[in-house]
Amino acid sequence: MAWRFKASKYKNAAPIVPKPEACIRDIFVGSYQTYGNNITASATFMAFNVDHNGSSLAVLPIDDCGRKSKTMPLLHAHSDTVTDMDFSPFHDNILATGSQDCLVKIWQIPENGLEENLTNSECTFSHKQRRVETVCFHPVADCLLTSTSFTTLTLWDILAERELFSNADHCDVIQSVSWKKDGILLATSCKDKQVRVVDPRASVPISQSANSHQSIKDSRIVWLGDSNRILTTGFDSGRQREVYIRDLRNFEEIEKSLVLDSSTGVLIPLYDPDTGMLFLAGKGDTTIAYMEVTDKEPYLVEGIRHNGDQTKGACLVPKRALAVMQAEVNRVLQLTSSSVIPIMYQVPRKSYRDFHGDLFPETAGNVAPISASQWSSGINAEVARVSLDPAKRHLVETGSQPRLGPKPFTPPKLNFGVGSGDAELKITTDFSFDKVFSVPSVPAAEVNGAVATREENSNDVHTDDSAPETYTETFPVDCQESDKNEVCAVVGDQDISPTTEDELPSSPNSKTKTPSTAERRKVFEKRISSMTTEQDSGSGTVETLQSPKGDECIEDKLEDFERASLQRTSIAERRRLYENRSVSVQETSIADKRSPTTLSPTPLRRRDSLKSQKPILEEDKPQRKLTEQPTSKTPPMERKQEPVTTPTPKRTSTVFGRVSKFRHLKGTPLHKSTHIENIRNVSRQISGECDGFHANSERVAVPLSGPGGKIAVFEISRTGKLPDGVIPTLVQGTNVMDFAWDPFDSSRLAVACDDGTIRLWLVPEGGLPEPTNTPDQILAGHSEKIYFIKFHPLAKDILASGSYDMTIRIWDLATQCEKIVLLGHTDQMFCFAWSPCGAYCATACKDGKLRVYEPRVDVQPIREGKGPVGSRGARIVWALDGQFLVVTGFDKVSERQIQIFKADSLNSPLNTVGLDVSPAILIPFYDEDSSTLFVTGKGDSTIYAFEVTEEAPYLCPLSHHRCNSLHQGLSFLPKNVCDVSSVEFARAMRLTNNTIEPLSFTVPRLKSELFQDDLFPPTKVTWKPTMTSTEWLGGFNKTPSRLSLKPQGMESLSETQGCQDKQNTSSQGKTISSLVQQPFNRLAWNAEMSDATKETQEQIQRAVSSRMEVNLKLEQDDMEGVDDREWED
Repeated sequence: MAWRFKASKYKNAAPIVPKPEACIRDIFVGSYQTYGNNITASATFMAFNVDHNGSSLAVLPIDDCGRKSKTMPLLHAHSDTVTDMDFSPFHDNILATGSQDCLVKIWQIPENGLEENLTNSECTFSHKQRRVETVCFHPVADCLLTSTSFTTLTLWDILAERELFSNADHCDVIQSVSWKKDGILLATSCKDKQVRVVDPRASVPISQSANSHQSIKDSRIVWLGDSNRILTTGFDSGRQREVYIRDLRNFEEIEKSLVLDSSTGVLIPLYDPDTGMLFLAGKGDTTIAYMEVTDKEPYLVEGIRHNGDQTKGACLVPKRALAVMQAEVNRVLQLTSSSVIPIMYQVPRKSYRDFHGDLFPETAGNVAPISASQWSSGINAEVARVSLDPAKRHLVETGSQPRLGPKPFTPPKLNFGVGSGDAELKITTDFSFDKVFSVPSVPAAEVNGAVATREENSNDVHTDDSAPETYTETFPVDCQESDKNEVCAVVGDQDISPTTEDELPSSPNSKTKTPSTAERRKVFEKRISSMTTEQDSGSGTVETLQSPKGDECIEDKLEDFERASLQRTSIAERRRLYENRSVSVQETSIADKRSPTTLSPTPLRRRDSLKSQKPILEEDKPQRKLTEQPTSKTPPMERKQEPVTTPTPKRTSTVFGRVSKFRHLKGTPLHKSTHIENIRNVSRQISGECDGFHANSERVAVPLSGPGGKIAVFEISRTGKLPDGVIPTLVQGTNVMDFAWDPFDSSRLAVACDDGTIRLWLVPEGGLPEPTNTPDQILAGHSEKIYFIKFHPLAKDILASGSYDMTIRIWDLATQCEKIVLLGHTDQMFCFAWSPCGAYCATACKDGKLRVYEPRVDVQPIREGKGPVGSRGARIVWALDGQFLVVTGFDKVSERQIQIFKADSLNSPLNTVGLDVSPAILIPFYDEDSSTLFVTGKGDSTIYAFEVTEEAPYLCPLSHHRCNSLHQGLSFLPKNVCDVSSVEFARAMRLTNNTIEPLSFTVPRLKSELFQDDLFPPTKVTWKPTMTSTEWLGGFNKTPSRLSLKPQGMESLSETQGCQDKQNTSSQGKTISSLVQQPFNRLAWNAEMSDATKETQEQIQRAVSSRMEVNLKLEQDDMEGVDDREWED
């Protein structure tokens, strides 16, 4: 049969999508502008980007499924977006990550997965000032990592923590890297539209180059196994997606070219060299194409496509993790915006009882044949292949875990045992812990009052202030090479018994257990503490550890050094202890034990956050005791360290999020009779810094389109349809940039214009009778047009204005002159906000910075921080009595987002919430009494609601309100307008295309006839000034008065509940006392009751009997019995 008619075994491989219950759901994945796949997998774990900025990763078991909590443990990898990630092909729990923060980090995932947040990496490499684009492990050499940054290609030996190779001959950003299967060559695709073949060990690294896809958009490259061909995906000059196949023997010519479509999604090629299956997943596409790669024409044979959800990223699962007994030849993990979908590609067979060896050729194993240093010296090797037959799995050799991070060294005056001779260990001056640790060390870890360095004495502990914990395990580096069955440690003159082969698990599938860095630290510290406790003659506290020479001592208390104890396991507690420089110990409680077979990570939650804690059942106690008693056969380094949590203040939250009293808030438009209708020519060309609509308790101001800068003022009391004709307006004579009502005078309106002036208008009582162009005052001070104007929240006649001249001027309207000029801005200002106390103000700028000023102290900003990126605008508002700043803006991909910052620390946001992609700027409105944040934009129909809290996640979503039509503006009214009798806690005026309608926000309550004092605390009087402009400018501070919103004659809910509680308590007391004094028998009859009581009860019984028909006949009376003779028989 000719080769072109030969049927492929995989041509009918069909994608099988599991049910939603078998997928990972309820995760949040953002939109990341990276050259990575956003997800990767080993045979044990999967890792993918989560959260809005993508700086954290979720690491889950490969077969995990179900809904995921928002509090699940995460790998907090970097300070910026993780651009790429890759698992080691020989160690399923070693993960490499690269990020926009210019760092490459190596992580060691615990054997049971993440049970708590992981923040400390094993080792870190830096690419200086360029973001990391890609990372990938070498397919043959162990612990050899490849990373790219801009035009630089670098190879790292992560065991030795050194750079093996670096090349910067590329002309532009390297977009993709792929190694040949034998690990000799690698191929790169670059933004300069070139594809290159690189031999890192050659004198001239770049051996071949050729023109590739003619678009600078993202292109990907993959080496087709151990053949001489490579495959690339990209875009042509017309932005059509295409696939190229090249042969190294004729590299400049394209062997196969395939044009697909004109979609904008980047094609991610996923190639399986064992089967020749190629999967093309486009970012943003809903389809995943499957093709077979052949050696001859047609080279690419299309298979069955998969149609499903929109793809954010994709990766292949290693062959060792496939369900081969179900003929699963490949598995694609599809990352979507809220889930991870495992797509199984199955070859149809009549029966799946037996292993189909023809579908599963031997695949590369997980044992590295050579090390990174051997490969660098020119040695080539081939990875041993293993069978996927389950019957032969126990014969597969498993590799030992590499020892990453800091290398072992001798504790103070404690020597190694004989036979540990390692040249690298003896020469310790070349190693510095500064390369690894960057967190301050634990207090009281000083030697003779000074920090001991390895350069001063190779036998001293390196206790750099940048290290929170000191690695003190004394295992030889070459232990796993010289003797895999014995792990030795000698501390001082005591020899700690080795872990021999007899003590290791005897299961054929067991793996050689190598403890992680944290486990080795804890094991050593427990040994030190036990040894010193014995030397202290039962005193319980170690005062000094005498060195063999007797001339040095280490003063360290046991409770300060024993981190494995219950007092010192919490990382957060150790950090607090360091900051306070205190040796006080806080008691903590042991968290519930988890089974080591748990597949899914434990959601992080506080035990005291539940409404009621359930008591421990008796049948659960034996099981707990069993888990708490380690067996003597288990080596100390393999014992699982139980997590310990620190007691925290009780909060109103559950596993699924914070419980808020306002979580069920409801927005309701008031009756049509309260609307103002027939509004014409509403302006939609207002500047982005203006909210476009403002209202107070009596009037609303609406900008109208047309020349002259017209602002219409409507009386809220005059509802109904406006008459046709000319609408009375305030004519500015120039374009309107912003306007604002005076919070203490409902008739004064300030208008900022593009001629650099501020016009103050006084609206007569009863409203505008006709159009007018004569303002009450004109303030001229800015040299260019004005961005915004804001009245002071407490002081009368204080107004702030920001202009294109990069200054903010604070005016005293009483004297009509400027008093303070704030400097420090370098670009366009987006917004301005006064703090609730009136002493500070904050701005967001186009240069991506947030600035906080104290105007009466300094004209320069007192704090600066990183704010929203982009030039599309932003808004800022203070929250929680000025402790936090809430900022709305856009990210790099124009997605609207909400960020919350600590007001005294603007370095990084506490939380970022992404909403949607829309050009409208989110305008925030904050209600101080309920701590509710409302955000919406011009042209939106949804008003988003969040509760701002002082603890994570800081922004808790509430019930959002959807309007029937689009609105052009929203303005909230003062608190004294709310109808508290209807449980209304906020009221706003909503501007649509032709109407103004009041919008009421209420909370559903059962006893609405009572005053809900838990929802309405005494509110600030914001409609009356607290101080004058002279007092404020003179440095005087005064807190505003508060007013109770309780109507007269209305009872409070708390008072009513208090009375009921007292009545219930008294009645319960009486009942209990009567029960104690009058014992009742089983028939509820008191033998000691008086005759009068007995007579009363008999009268009631007779009265009831006279009215009711009583049938004393039993059912058994109608039954036929048995004769006596039958009983006798």
